[in-house]
Amino acid sequence: MMILFLCVLLAASCTADPLLSEVEPFITNGELAEGGQFPYQAGLNISYGNWSTWCGGTLISHYWIITAAHCMDGAQSVTVYLGAINIHDEAEEGQKRIVVHKSGIIVHSNYTASTVVNDIALIHLPTFVSFNDRIRAANLPRRLNGQFPTYESVRAFASGWGRDSDASETVSPVLRYVEMPVMPYALCRMYWSGAVSEKMICMSTTSGKSTCHGDSGGPLVYKQGNSSYLIGTTSFGTTMGCQVGFPAVFTRISSYLDWILKHVIAHV
Repeated sequence: MMILFLCVLLAASCTADPLLSEVEPFITNGELAEGGQFPYQAGLNISYGNWSTWCGGTLISHYWIITAAHCMDGAQSVTVYLGAINIHDEAEEGQKRIVVHKSGIIVHSNYTASTVVNDIALIHLPTFVSFNDRIRAANLPRRLNGQFPTYESVRAFASGWGRDSDASETVSPVLRYVEMPVMPYALCRMYWSGAVSEKMICMSTTSGKSTCHGDSGGPLVYKQGNSSYLIGTTSFGTTMGCQVGFPAVFTRISSYLDWILKHVIAHV
């Protein structure tokens, strides 16, 4: 999955205009997923005309997928993979592929590439997607006592087909995942300084476990019982590598619920 990595130094804060480079993020040191383990996971083969890239996304209804704006900005079309474990196996049981044209792509109008602000996009599927054991939507965040939880220190799952190590040169053919705690916002700011806002959520990446090249736009999910709640979408990490222990940064979904619902309702 495609991800943006901010160029930073461990011993210094980011500059006012941090240098961004587009790479394809991935899950490093992750576990292999099983069929139906992450039924909300979407793979995105994105075409920009003369070239293409890979990102992730999350199914949130029979018609809608959430992903990252930096994945979809400038896209001409996207082939959506649902129910997949092995993206090289088109005959895989339960796998479904849907082509979506530019008219079905909605990038946040205030997305800013230089600072990765409002890094969120929607994909409107042209056909109704039936749910089954392999394909099922994740829930959007819900308020608790009138407020959205911060999810600090809870364990969450990030998944995708991104590269499985810094040495890898291509995305993984099979779906992988990591389970790591959500990092407290104040601690994440100590790493990222002004690059991180309250509309972002961070994941600890100790033991070299992290999202990376090819994982952009993919889900960060908190599981409670049999329910899966989408709390973030993969946004950016450091150019120093995915295994150096620098926190991975995600767009905080609860900060964009009004924007999401506005577009979903408009297409009903």
